[in-house]
Amino acid sequence: MSTRNARALAEFGSVSVAMVTPMHPDGSIDVDAACALATRLVDDGADGLVLNGTTGESPTTHQPEKDALVRAVVDTVGDRARIVAGAGSNDTEHAIRIAQGAQRTGAHGLLVVSPYYNRPSQEGVYRHIHRIVEAVDLPVMLYDIPGRTGVAIGDEILDRLAQHDRVLAVKDATGDVPAGFERMRRTGLAFYSGDDNLSLAWLTHGAVGVVSVVGHVVAGAYAEMVERIGAGDLARAQDLAVELAPVCEAIMGAGQGAVYAKAALELLGALPHRTVRSPLVEADASELSDLAERLRALGILAA
Repeated sequence: MSTRNARALAEFGSVSVAMVTPMHPDGSIDVDAACALATRLVDDGADGLVLNGTTGESPTTHQPEKDALVRAVVDTVGDRARIVAGAGSNDTEHAIRIAQGAQRTGAHGLLVVSPYYNRPSQEGVYRHIHRIVEAVDLPVMLYDIPGRTGVAIGDEILDRLAQHDRVLAVKDATGDVPAGFERMRRTGLAFYSGDDNLSLAWLTHGAVGVVSVVGHVVAGAYAEMVERIGAGDLARAQDLAVELAPVCEAIMGAGQGAVYAKAALELLGALPHRTVRSPLVEADASELSDLAERLRALGILAA
């Protein structure tokens, strides 16, 4: 294993859950529920948690809430798992403030996404990310998800960012595994699967781990997949991927990971409420019933 991959695993873990942000029915942050959920996820097999990412509804949570969430979760499970905080914004100064708040409240690392919606040039993307990296002393995982941001982290700026000692990894949600394989070989950066349904493909192509939404309900299965790949047991890893495919479809098939992850957690008794903030809309009774039926059929929810 390369030195950089080993550093990334030490800083970010191998099975990280992109954690939802629990909320009370009035939409306020439920910090106690977040701590309980974090404990459950780590008990289930996650060795990393990403807070205040897109699945954590980062566009609609605010700095004091982000800071309180990071502080509480670090205090609860920070000795058992790596706590990575999202520092995403299309306003560079705002993203820097988020990053500094994450460091101040004890996060172990940052997840930095390319600036969304305003579609800057590649030089603009580079300067945005580089300034965030330079503003703190935390290790950084880049997040490349052009389908949501509207702008990719291109090869030339990835090569430049890879030269920074604190840029260690990429969460790749481009859907392009062959390109990612070439990029990880060229840059030496550690890669993490950012698409649940492609986790086996990423791991067999050299990714060191996963950042998963579906891990809210099957973190242990992803932990076993990573372990089996490391042990050379591809057959068992393939079996796990087949078993996980319908779970991925149930949680991610509608493209609303935060909504359906919260709904699944409420069904499992792991969250008291499935509340989300506008513009997201919580799963309605019909959607909840359909999800429950799927999870029962998969043996995840008791009959």
